[in-house]
Amino acid sequence: MKLTKYNHATVVLEQDGATLVIDPGVFTPEAVDLVRGATGVLITHDHPDHLDADAVRAGLAANPELVVRGPQTVVEQLGGHGGRVVAVRAGDSVAVGPFSVRVFGEQHAVIHPDIPTTANVGYLVDDAVFHPGDAYLQPGVPVPTLLLPTSGPWTNTAEAVDYVRAVAPERAVQIHEAMLSDLGQQSAARFLGPDGLGPVPVVILPAGEAITV
Repeated sequence: MKLTKYNHATVVLEQDGATLVIDPGVFTPEAVDLVRGATGVLITHDHPDHLDADAVRAGLAANPELVVRGPQTVVEQLGGHGGRVVAVRAGDSVAVGPFSVRVFGEQHAVIHPDIPTTANVGYLVDDAVFHPGDAYLQPGVPVPTLLLPTSGPWTNTAEAVDYVRAVAPERAVQIHEAMLSDLGQQSAARFLGPDGLGPVPVVILPAGEAITV
């Protein structure tokens, strides 16, 4: 399976001619084209850096076979589109083309007590790649590749270290890094990797670059 990292939290998985797009947000200029050509789209939660609503609506209009999945709050924001925007929650398992997807959740990490939380789910694709959205979600199952958030108003270095240790992936790929400079990304990768306090290497993928998972 090919994993391509785009800006911030957007990740694209490809295999057997199918494409799965996770969290096409407003920080990703390619979001419209990615969604339009996708076999399926997964949204972890309804914040705009994870859900470019206009791009997803345009993709749904252009591709009548496209199905988008996310928490109920995503369905409420996008509309049902004739049943092609589908609510998922923790415990669900779905097939998207050749991909098998397991859903974990259910809440966004707390930013501040004065800010209400929203629904947030994580996706484990083919038992190989886990995207937690905006939460330190522990799926409680083996995770070969963890997509690891490293910046944002909810992130916390100490919690991130404990999170990587608890999930114990074979490797981590840095995501949700838009608020960090290049130096900040390198620092986070070192701190959260084996040269710092973490157990496994943290891979930095520039936007548009890919690895095989």
